Amino acid sequence: MSRKDVFANLQPSAPAQQGNSDNRPAKSRLRPILGSPELLQDGARSPVGAIGQSLNEVSERNRRAEEIEKRLSEGQAVISLDTADIDPSFIPDRMPGGKEAHDRLVASIRDQGQQVPILVRPHPDKPGRYQVAFGHRRLRAITELGLRVNAVVRVLTDEQLVVAQGQENNERQDLTYIEKARFAQRLQQRFSRDVIMAAMSLYKSDLSNMLSVVSRIPEDLIDTIGAAPTVGRRSWIELSDLLSEGEPLEKARAFLADAEISELASEERFKALLEHLKPRPRKAKPDIWSTRAGTRLAKVTQNDAKVEITIDRKEAPEFAAFVLDRLQTLFEEHRSKN
Repeated sequence: MSRKDVFANLQPSAPAQQGNSDNRPAKSRLRPILGSPELLQDGARSPVGAIGQSLNEVSERNRRAEEIEKRLSEGQAVISLDTADIDPSFIPDRMPGGKEAHDRLVASIRDQGQQVPILVRPHPDKPGRYQVAFGHRRLRAITELGLRVNAVVRVLTDEQLVVAQGQENNERQDLTYIEKARFAQRLQQRFSRDVIMAAMSLYKSDLSNMLSVVSRIPEDLIDTIGAAPTVGRRSWIELSDLLSEGEPLEKARAFLADAEISELASEERFKALLEHLKPRPRKAKPDIWSTRAGTRLAKVTQNDAKVEITIDRKEAPEFAAFVLDRLQTLFEEHRSKN
């Protein structure tokens, strides 16, 4: 959108009264301010009238033009841009989303228009182009619809851009845990932890946990699992604890390569992998307790998690009754000694 279009609604102030009583209609002065020559009008038809125009009028009109210029530079005005002139942020914050969610956004913008502008900055390396701070999904949807995008243009440093990008995502709270963790990891390659914490509204311990998770789970596994919208911090930390460079890692890759698993939704794929990697309790061979005469009394099965004693009442009904009767007494005796 040209600046001329932006200023189209700016109405010129009334011309100053001339020394004589001739109130003749004003004539265009054709002195371009910000590319908009039609903004200024002369106070008289003749060159003499143009030269004698009030300095106060000129000053007022310049002030108004400068005010609009300032609003644009500070990002206080929403303007329309061609989507072909806009590049994504230099640090992506999202994993590929589901087609269903994208289609819903496209339908919403088609039916109701773009309700919220995106934020862009003049591209630091490509004159005449812009770079997104936030609003990537809206930009993709609007590009698909073949429309122009409403945007706030603001001059931003790299640090200011990622802070705006992170804070807007945090306000919407629709980035998943693993997307936030990867975003933090990418920011770490260029910015200090203070900048990352400001951008993502994180405490130091939360940031450390995120960076630990993504450092221990290879990128290809995260890409295969997906964004996992309903999976939170504890589950991702549990998965990172289970994985290592050895057998569990290859076991995870082989499991995710299964065609049936790849058809699952992202969060279901995550849950299936986590369950697959959890160690199974070792099944020990049961011990059989018998009398000296060979009568079977009980079967004892134990592992790291529990101990099971099974008494066959057909074989030793009196013993089963004795154990049940003495069980509480045995516990009290144990507690008194400890």
